[in-house]
Amino acid sequence: MSAEKLLHLDGQYDCVPLTKDSISLCVVQSRIRAVDVKRRDASVKENLDHLLELIDAANGWLGPKDIVFFHEFPITGFDARWRREDLLKVAIEIPGPETEAIAARAKRYGCHVVFGSYARDPAWPNHVLSITTIIGPQGDVVGRHWKARNIKGLFGGRFEVFTTTIYDVLDQYIEMYGVHEVAPVTRTSIGNICTTSTQLEPEIIRAFALRGGEIMLRTASGGFDEFDIQANARYNSMYTAIVNQAISRGNPGSFDDVRSGGSAIFGPDGQVLARANSANEGPVLARIPIKAFREGRRIPNIHASLYRRLYDEYAEAYPPNLFAAYQPTDGLDSANYLRDKRRWK
Repeated sequence: MSAEKLLHLDGQYDCVPLTKDSISLCVVQSRIRAVDVKRRDASVKENLDHLLELIDAANGWLGPKDIVFFHEFPITGFDARWRREDLLKVAIEIPGPETEAIAARAKRYGCHVVFGSYARDPAWPNHVLSITTIIGPQGDVVGRHWKARNIKGLFGGRFEVFTTTIYDVLDQYIEMYGVHEVAPVTRTSIGNICTTSTQLEPEIIRAFALRGGEIMLRTASGGFDEFDIQANARYNSMYTAIVNQAISRGNPGSFDDVRSGGSAIFGPDGQVLARANSANEGPVLARIPIKAFREGRRIPNIHASLYRRLYDEYAEAYPPNLFAAYQPTDGLDSANYLRDKRRWK
């Protein structure tokens, strides 16, 4: 593993000079609409056009925004019935025509646009990735954050998510991108931005905080645990937003309301700054006094020497790198493949 230094010993962290004293964050709670694989291009364009309209609306409502933030799947949608062959058709490339269209909007309004998507990458043939992209106000992709992990065993061994995360190809990922990209922080002139779609694993959120994350953008689809979001904002002293999908009428293979709504923004003390008014499509807005927040701030003050050996000896229920050699065809094949890989009894 790389000997690259990830932390400062004095509690400070890397950042770039701020261009604003405070910034405006708009969380967009929008629908999910699964792409029709049989008419992939047209269906993707319909979702993309809707996303672009919502960027317009976000910047037209109470003035321009510095960050416009969407959930995991505004372009591709989600359908639990999809197989790998379907997802490879549905997935977008980053950069690609969809990010170019979003970049034009980001440039028009001088804002950052953050959104998740299924993605494919020529460097990772046959893998389906879940990536949260950050597009900057100059129209360039400034952050391309892989999902850290999926929870294996969540569905009782009958079905397993088969997208590839960092954990699933950890060694190759680090070799290609460096250990610093395991918990990537995008350092911008409006603050240090980090993103994740993982839930209920506070160690992951703490890793971003140790690396200097200031604004944590958390995506969800199908609900989340608010205590997890709020507590980690407080424990790590980070401004934290959570965006969930809105009620999604007519979404193929799904009920209209599957744990929809609840999108919110929390302050570094864990207090609610803003919350969605309903489970329908709508904005959640808060201002972040980023300059005052950064002054005197340090990474979390923890006592790692007390429990470092525990982490060194800890063995995960499933080892990393399981999708490096084999990529399951669907959720059932993934469950069958993983069944004898579990180390915990």
